Amino acid sequence: MSFRALTLAFLSCCLWLFSFVTTQDAIALTQIKLIDLTYHDCPAEMAEGSVTSGGTSMEANCFLITGKAQNDSGKPVYNADVFGRVYDANNNPVMQNRTRLGSIEEVPPGVSDFELRISVAANQPTPLQLKQFKASGFAGKVRR
Repeated sequence: MSFRALTLAFLSCCLWLFSFVTTQDAIALTQIKLIDLTYHDCPAEMAEGSVTSGGTSMEANCFLITGKAQNDSGKPVYNADVFGRVYDANNNPVMQNRTRLGSIEEVPPGVSDFELRISVAANQPTPLQLKQFKASGFAGKVRR
């Protein structure tokens, strides 16, 4: 192999490594712990709505899930997807086959408050049970 070919191969590897290191922040998911979860009825201006199941529209109740997001990374986390399971009073799932419930645009380092709106079919009895909640996002801004 010629000196020129070795130099080009070396420079290509360096460029690849540099691009990997500089974009690593946006690629790496940061886990966010969600604690002190509770829910309450939405304010009147947010409360109207319906849910669709099997092509049929049904009356729905609006709830706000609130809690604290614990970001131990030391850096802001962006576009954190919130995952969890919500069950009704009879232990039936409120959102069949769906664990992603929404997102938090920015989670600063430390502990901060968050709120998430969900719609639940009106025929599902309360109190709701909130289980297995967590979030994960990116240490750098992600283009959407």
